[in-house]
Amino acid sequence: MNNKSKFLSIILLALVFSCAKNPFTGERTMALVPNSQIFPTAFQQYNQFLSENKVITGTADAKRIETIGMKIKTASERWLNANGHSEYLQGYEWEYKLVDSKEVNAWCMPGGKIVFYTGILPICKDDAGIAAVMGHEVAHALANHGQQRMSAGLIQQLGAVGTQVAVGNKDPQTQALIMQAYGVGSQVGGMLPFSRKHETEADRIGLILMAIAGYDPINAVYVWERMSAASGGQAPPEILSTHPSNESRIKDLTALVPQAKAEAAKFGVVFK
Repeated sequence: MNNKSKFLSIILLALVFSCAKNPFTGERTMALVPNSQIFPTAFQQYNQFLSENKVITGTADAKRIETIGMKIKTASERWLNANGHSEYLQGYEWEYKLVDSKEVNAWCMPGGKIVFYTGILPICKDDAGIAAVMGHEVAHALANHGQQRMSAGLIQQLGAVGTQVAVGNKDPQTQALIMQAYGVGSQVGGMLPFSRKHETEADRIGLILMAIAGYDPINAVYVWERMSAASGGQAPPEILSTHPSNESRIKDLTALVPQAKAEAAKFGVVFK
């Protein structure tokens, strides 16, 4: 067996034995690095971020972020318990912080550590809007997107090594061109679509969670309409972006609202 064949065999074996099925997506996903290793590092990075930024505490907005975060977490627990996955959240340590920043953003570290920037609150507008963004961020954690991105990054690096092995006998200029093509191709054709898929998954899961928590899921559509208006159309083409376009999200979320309402009805939450 030559070096190229050996390398491909190692990658295939790694993929076969490192996949885990996620209850929220129903798919088997890459898990080359276990959460038991990822979570402690994520928690440490989160605490470091908080120590280096202005965390707002004791205000009405800060309390809203925490209260709505807890409602979304409870909704996820209800869904998991009802679907036979009561042990799924082992190791998660939920935390919700409001940070003073003009940046229109919110994010979640693996394991449930969430930050809202004050700059996104006008886009959220109200509790239902906050719940829409919170559901999306919680969904990233529940779907183990951080673990998948890390695994995909490792595969991308392994692929680069494999490409180098495959072109090792070519002249340096040809090697450079092939490696450049691999870098662009793996990013545009692999990592970026992978990231957009995660955003779409988080939108769908988040919509269901906010509905179970008692917030009308149509408000997620309104959030993205406001986000689109605030952006002024300044965004890269979707194919070159880590996120779906605002137009795609609005269309997809609108189509998913009935499904989210139907799922919430199973838990006794009914919307007009």
